[in-house]
Amino acid sequence: MIEFSATAEVAVPADRAWAVLADYARDAEWRGQVVSMVPTPAGPVEPGQRTAEVMRFAGRTLRNDGEVVTVSTSGTALRFAWRTTSGVDAGGTREVVPLGGDRCRILLHTRVRPTGAERYYAPVARFVLQRGLRADLRRLVALL
Repeated sequence: MIEFSATAEVAVPADRAWAVLADYARDAEWRGQVVSMVPTPAGPVEPGQRTAEVMRFAGRTLRNDGEVVTVSTSGTALRFAWRTTSGVDAGGTREVVPLGGDRCRILLHTRVRPTGAERYYAPVARFVLQRGLRADLRRLVALL
C-alpha cells in the first residue's frame, strides 16, 4: 500500500474551499493529470455518488470509476471519503478545516494499492504520486 498526503492553509473561507473540493466536476481545473471527471449525479459530493475519471499518468491513459463512501459536513471539519470501484485500486479523503475568519486548512489523503508488477515500482511511484498531489494542492490553492 502506498499512502501519501498534502496539506495547505489558505486565506479563503472554508465553505468556499469546500465548494470547489467537493465538486468532482471541477477536478480537471486543479488536478493536473485529470483529463475528465464526471460525477453522477452532478453536484456536490453525497454518499453513493459515482464518478468516471479519465487521467494521464506515466504516458498512459487510465480510466477509473469511483464512489463517494461518506460525507461529513457537521462538526469541526468538512470531509468526504472516496474509493475506486474499477481501474486503479485506490481510496482517500478530502477535508476542509475552518480556522476562523477567512482561513481554512485543506487536507488531501490518498492510498493506492499496486498490483502485479506495479508492486516492484512502489518506492518510485510513492515519490511521483506524492509530488503530483502536492502540485495538485498548489493548483487548488491558486484557483481558490
